[in-house]
Amino acid sequence: MFGFCPAALRDPMTMERANLLNMAKLSIKGLIESALSFGRTLDSDYPPLQQFFVVMEHCLKHGLRVKKSFLGFNKSLWGPLELVEKLCPEAAEISASVRDLPGLKTPLGRARAWLRLALMQKRLADYLRLLITRKDLLSDFYENSALMLEEEGAVIVGLLVGLNVIDANLCVKGEDLDSQVGVIDFSMYLKNDIDDYRSEERNSQIASILDQKNYVEELNRQLNSTVHGLQGRVDSLEKSNSKLIEELAIAKNNIIKLQEENQQLRSENSLILLKAQQHLEVAQGDVSVERDTYKQSRQGLDEMYNEARRQLKEECQLRQDVENELVVQVSMKQEMELAMKLLEKDIHEKQDTLIGLRHQLDEVKAINVEMYQKMQSSDEEMKKKNDVISRLEEKTNQITATMKQLEQRLQEAERHRTSAEEGTRRFKLDFANKADSLQRQIEHRERQLQQLETDLKIEREWRQTLQNDLDRERETVAQLSTEALQINGLKKEFHRLQDENIQLKTICEDQEQALEELGSKLSESKLKIEDIKEANKALQGGQVWLKDKEASHCKLCEKEFSISRRKHHCRNCGEIFCNSCSDNELPLPASPKPVRVCDTCHALLLQRCSSNPT
Repeated sequence: MFGFCPAALRDPMTMERANLLNMAKLSIKGLIESALSFGRTLDSDYPPLQQFFVVMEHCLKHGLRVKKSFLGFNKSLWGPLELVEKLCPEAAEISASVRDLPGLKTPLGRARAWLRLALMQKRLADYLRLLITRKDLLSDFYENSALMLEEEGAVIVGLLVGLNVIDANLCVKGEDLDSQVGVIDFSMYLKNDIDDYRSEERNSQIASILDQKNYVEELNRQLNSTVHGLQGRVDSLEKSNSKLIEELAIAKNNIIKLQEENQQLRSENSLILLKAQQHLEVAQGDVSVERDTYKQSRQGLDEMYNEARRQLKEECQLRQDVENELVVQVSMKQEMELAMKLLEKDIHEKQDTLIGLRHQLDEVKAINVEMYQKMQSSDEEMKKKNDVISRLEEKTNQITATMKQLEQRLQEAERHRTSAEEGTRRFKLDFANKADSLQRQIEHRERQLQQLETDLKIEREWRQTLQNDLDRERETVAQLSTEALQINGLKKEFHRLQDENIQLKTICEDQEQALEELGSKLSESKLKIEDIKEANKALQGGQVWLKDKEASHCKLCEKEFSISRRKHHCRNCGEIFCNSCSDNELPLPASPKPVRVCDTCHALLLQRCSSNPT
């Protein structure tokens, strides 16, 4: 190594860094120029490529710390290069493939294989940039004044970006990387004036190529970012579609449950109708039995009626009028009380049935509310999907605009090509004598044409990729439209279910009205039966029923009536007693069934029964 800066003679590490930087520049520049002249795909036997790997090996070895081991001292490049796997997960494939190679036995051979694979992957500059940014990790492997820890390392990494133009096809398996000797051949980099002139032209060509390459890379990054965004949106749409499918399944299950509940309600309504018919039949049988008993007891009652009539004729007309009014009032009161009791019983029974039906209707309403909320959520999701579709359409419009721009650029490139061809024709006609100069210019133009053709191929490939992306986005839009149609179908099914629920509600209301009419008919029949009984009682003894307003205390125990202590009429004497004083039941002549009787009447009737066993 030879240094050219007099200020750097004092520090040999700075001289070495400067020399290595210059050698790296020369090797990278020579490799790119020779690759452009020779061809972009390079083999492992290409001398400039071999010299490039030797220079990179020297750059990575500069300032490397010596590690002690059982066999002695060792400098290994594999340690810092192995860190790239931790910093960038994409480099894990390279390191895994290097470890799996059977012919590599030394860490140096693994490091050389890693460099070749990274160059083939066109990620060598990116991986080394990640290493340089983590100086805290590199300090364990390098000294403080090493090239990888100084500015020269960043400059070399920046130069390595230009190697992405080159395509390398290297065979790592059959090459002996462990025993190679890394010696730099300086004769490749010593050039004449003609080579300098050619190198300037090549530098200009390389600069234009690098500019085009950077532009294409920026386009790639933008397109990758848009593709990632579209993929994320597609994933979110797939998740929302899966959620909608689950909600549809839940809605279908709820519909099945509602249908089952409707069937249960119909069966219960049929059972209620059967029970009501049975109750009517039983009531009709009771009425027929009571009529028979009334006809049998009518003969004995006629005699009692004649005797009562004789007694009534003896009394005064005023007494008769008053008694008649009292009888009418008492009978009306008794009818009202019996009607009230029967109505209370019927009301309690109907309230129980109505409560059950209301609970079922409330459950149906809650299910309808849930279905309505789910429909609202599905509508909101449809709005969101429409927004996403509009956004996707905007992006498609943007991509079409970029496609138009690319087409315009293609047209401009074709125009430049046509202008270059016309220029070459003119130069051939005008300057036929200057063959040498024209040949050089023609070679220069042909190279430019090759570059333009390659650029046109790259842009056409990008155009094809953009068209594929447009087709995919159109497919996604078509899928979203089909999903929207499916959701509209679900809306129609939901409205149909709502109509069925309304029909079932109307059927339930009709059945309730029928039950109420049956209850009213039952109450009317019971009232008629009670009227017959009261008429029999009036014919027998003509007892007077005491009004509820006139009695505030029990006649026997004289306790005051309240909510807990209710009033009860004695069916024999007509007086009002509490529950404890009238908790007796005996059959009377007017009614074969046992009836509530007070304690005094109970005792008298028992005495009569004991005195008259017949």
